[in-house]
Amino acid sequence: MKLIQIFSNSLLLKSTTLVSLVSILAVIGPIVIVSAGFWDAVSHILKEPESFWSPSHIVVYTGVFMTTFAAGMGCLLLLRKSVHGSLKTGIKLVIVGSIVQMISGFGDSLSHDLFGIDGLISWSHQPLEFGLVLASLGAVLIIKNREHTKLRLFLPFSIIAFLFFATWLIFNLVLTFGHTIQCIQIYEIFSSGCSIL
Repeated sequence: MKLIQIFSNSLLLKSTTLVSLVSILAVIGPIVIVSAGFWDAVSHILKEPESFWSPSHIVVYTGVFMTTFAAGMGCLLLLRKSVHGSLKTGIKLVIVGSIVQMISGFGDSLSHDLFGIDGLISWSHQPLEFGLVLASLGAVLIIKNREHTKLRLFLPFSIIAFLFFATWLIFNLVLTFGHTIQCIQIYEIFSSGCSIL
C-alpha cells in the first residue's frame, strides 16, 4: 500500500500533468479510432481479409488503448480527490466513454466472429460511437476547465472532434430509422453499410 502511495505521489504523476495527459489522450484516442475505422471500412469495400489483427484493427486498438490509459489516469485523479466541478465531470465522462468503447469493441469482435463483416449500423458500432462522444465531451470539459493553461490550444481541436463524433452518431441513429430512403444514397459509399438494417 505504501508503494502505491509513493508511486501516485511521484513527480511524474503530478495532478496537473495527469489532467493534461487525460485531456490530450481523450481527444487523440477517439480520432485515431475513427480514422482507423474509416480505413477498416475501405478494407471491407476492397474485400480484404478480415482478422482480429489486421493493420486497421491494430490502429483502432491503439486508439482505444489511448482512451483507456486516459481513463486510468482519470481514475487515479478521482481516487486522490484532487479534481472538482466540471473537471471531475469531464474525467468521469472519459472513464465511462472508455468503458463503453471497450465493451463495444469486444462485442464488435464477437459480432464479426458470429456474423462476419457487418455494416455501418450494428448493435456494437453505435454504442462504440457513443463511447467516443462521451470521451471527447469529457476532454472538452477538461480542457475548458484548464483554458488558463497551455491546454487552451487544444480547445478548438477538441470541440471539432466532439462535434464530428456527435454528428456521426446522430447520422447513424437517423439512418437506423430512415434507412430505406437514406441507404440508397450512401449504400455505394459504405458498401455493406445498410446490410444490418
